[in-house]
Amino acid sequence: MAVQRHRPGRLALIGGIALSLGIVGIAAAWVRAPGLGDGGARAEIAIHFSAFTPTEVVATAGVPITVTLVNGDPIDHEWLVGDAAFHERHRTGTETLHREGPTEVSLPAGTTVTTTVVFATPGDYLFICHLPGHEAYGMVGLLRVMPAS
Repeated sequence: MAVQRHRPGRLALIGGIALSLGIVGIAAAWVRAPGLGDGGARAEIAIHFSAFTPTEVVATAGVPITVTLVNGDPIDHEWLVGDAAFHERHRTGTETLHREGPTEVSLPAGTTVTTTVVFATPGDYLFICHLPGHEAYGMVGLLRVMPAS
């Protein structure tokens, strides 16, 4: 469960924003990655104008999914994934940075973060930015974990 962070240089940032805008233009940002040796999957979620794109990602229980989060906004965000009790704790908490694990990611302005997650149990898990006002603004998405076949 590795989390990689980097702050791109000016050219990389411009390229990243252009790439993010291109990704926003296509509907299927989730790609099953059959070529991955570990049987995992990949997803990219862009953040632009305080919105996640796509707002739904599909994973398979027991299979690693590597999620690349691209914050194209000039403000910080976060990507927190969990059940209702998890989100209730974060709505009322005081954490400004998350380092607890791959489902709690802080995204400073203009950064890209990659995290790998394995969900053991099928179900629907929300991903939300709990920074003040962001959830109410609509920074919510769904991570649907399907049973392994």
